[in-house]
Amino acid sequence: MELNITNLTKEFAGMQAVNHLNITMGSGVYGLLGVNGAGKTTLMRMLCTLLHPTSGEITCDGKEIFAMDGEYRKLLGYLPQDFGFYPEFTVENYLHYIATIKGLRPVVAQKRVKEMIGAVGLKKAAHKKMKKLSGGMKRRAGIAQAMLNDPKILILDEPTAGLDPNERIRFRNLISELAEERLVLLSTHIVSDVEYIANEILLMRDGKLVHRGTAKELIDSMQQQVWKCYINKNEVGHLLKKYKISNMKSDAQGVEVRIISEEKPIPNAVLEEANLEDVFLYYFGEKAGEENDMV
Repeated sequence: MELNITNLTKEFAGMQAVNHLNITMGSGVYGLLGVNGAGKTTLMRMLCTLLHPTSGEITCDGKEIFAMDGEYRKLLGYLPQDFGFYPEFTVENYLHYIATIKGLRPVVAQKRVKEMIGAVGLKKAAHKKMKKLSGGMKRRAGIAQAMLNDPKILILDEPTAGLDPNERIRFRNLISELAEERLVLLSTHIVSDVEYIANEILLMRDGKLVHRGTAKELIDSMQQQVWKCYINKNEVGHLLKKYKISNMKSDAQGVEVRIISEEKPIPNAVLEEANLEDVFLYYFGEKAGEENDMV
């Protein structure tokens, strides 16, 4: 299974939400990382045939996805940021309803609904009405509906929004289990969602792909650019204006600061090992006072 995105562009009122994007993806987990407004959701909606591109194309195993029509959608599972449901439906009824829309035979639907309710940890809530679920439980129901048809391509837009730390871990483990024979594209602005499960991370800004690689490759690209120093509190404002600061910790004597800089920022700064949060800040962060110009 291979998705090939070629020179893909999407414009809204003259603004380019996705800007001449080129990506090839096969089986495995891909983390699409970027701030809100980077174009991630627009890209995913095009991959799900919900939006037509302004120009460029998307192919699945060499076939154009819009021409494939229903043949392509049978391969697809999608969890949008906001998914609709009938509030009076129970979780079980909701999933059976979605299974019918997806064209699953009743005997297959019965099995898949039961499997997915267990997989996302909703056994005790299976007969609860959707309107009675917490935000995190609704999100789990959304993940279950995306996987009902056993998709070969699974597209998840901010799937862990509203999940507590235990639920996030459960979700990451579930995606790791599913990814062996699937293409999973996971969009997020939360570094920990992709750090441990993504085979490759795609960094997206202003509708463009600015970097891609494994977590290790991205972190290695930041070596010699992360510094730690201890400063007086009255120096913080100056550093915030001049550098990207990934962390600050204050005590009675001063402030410990973690700085992203290609050059040594101050004489007493020492090099630190980079992490994926440093990479995120390097590509998407701003110094204090800078305007956010994301589209």
